Amino acid sequence: MDSTIYDFAVIGAGIAGASIAAELAPHARVLVLEAEDAPGYHSTGRSAAFWEECYGGPGVVPLTLASGTYLREHGFLSPRGALYVGQSSDKAKMDDFVETFSGTGVTIERLDGAGLKQRVPAIREDWCDAIWEPACADIDVAGVHQHYLKAMRRAGADLVCRARVAKLDRTAGGWTIATEDGKAFRAAAIVDAAGAWADTVARMAGARPLGIDPKRRTVAQLRVFPEAPGDLPLVLDINGAFYFKSDNGRLWLSPHDEIPTEPCDAAPEEIDVARVIDRFQKVTDWHIEAVERRWAGLRSFAPDRLPVYGPDPVVEGFYWFAGQGGFGIQTSPAAARLGAQIMLGQSADALTAGIDRQAYAPARFFEAEVGADG
Repeated sequence: MDSTIYDFAVIGAGIAGASIAAELAPHARVLVLEAEDAPGYHSTGRSAAFWEECYGGPGVVPLTLASGTYLREHGFLSPRGALYVGQSSDKAKMDDFVETFSGTGVTIERLDGAGLKQRVPAIREDWCDAIWEPACADIDVAGVHQHYLKAMRRAGADLVCRARVAKLDRTAGGWTIATEDGKAFRAAAIVDAAGAWADTVARMAGARPLGIDPKRRTVAQLRVFPEAPGDLPLVLDINGAFYFKSDNGRLWLSPHDEIPTEPCDAAPEEIDVARVIDRFQKVTDWHIEAVERRWAGLRSFAPDRLPVYGPDPVVEGFYWFAGQGGFGIQTSPAAARLGAQIMLGQSADALTAGIDRQAYAPARFFEAEVGADG
């Protein structure tokens, strides 16, 4: 057994684990355990790489907007813009979208068919309604992840890879953590940043799973003719049936799918790629010359689709930092700072001021049960 007694053992070294460890490490002794050979193998390494103010819904907007300044200042964002697009039959949905995000602080503008065609020349004429989001940007996913990995190491955190957790035992002084390869570690507190495996880790600790479900998301890289322009906005269907963006002359296309699955090394299904290509051909005039690459990743959501940050209401010394869906990278600066402040008992600072930490507390699921029983 490692003789070191850590203040926090963070399980998972994707963007969730790396960022929370980086924020905790200047104030505490931190261990990070990663099951894979290297950090970021699963969801973090398979992101579609955009920062979009409305993504995740109004409840996520405060985290996204608070993180935007940090990400820009550190050079992780580059301008792109986004368009939510619809047909004439989608007017009510477009109106609802504008109303939903009114007053949240996001910047959106309604466009007609001419304005849409100007930004996406290949789009078909029956797509005639759009919502323009100028602040949308590409995000350097690998850069953000490495930024936090370097920060946590610089602050003294220890990272151990190929350390899949097999058992968690509560002791008088905290926790003993056993890994599948026979190693053992000790820590006063556990931070569950295990992504799709968050509920699995909770069960090991004797905590009640919160229903954080992994869902598969598919992306295909297309070569099209004429070549996709580099300044093409991110284009998202208002009905959630697809999105696409350009990348070095290619197009990244996703069916925006959320297919329930077990925690796993996700792989794309041919039927999902075929379906989204069929949709894409009904939306644009681009000719698809080849599907050059395809991949899939997991996005994990709590039942209310908001992230979960903070102490488990029942199991002492067990903290949740999970359920970040597809917005974990774009919200990482504010989320990690907020999570660390909660775990360390600190007050909000300039980055987290105005964010309601109770909105993301694990206790909300227990309170909902009490209310229902009452």
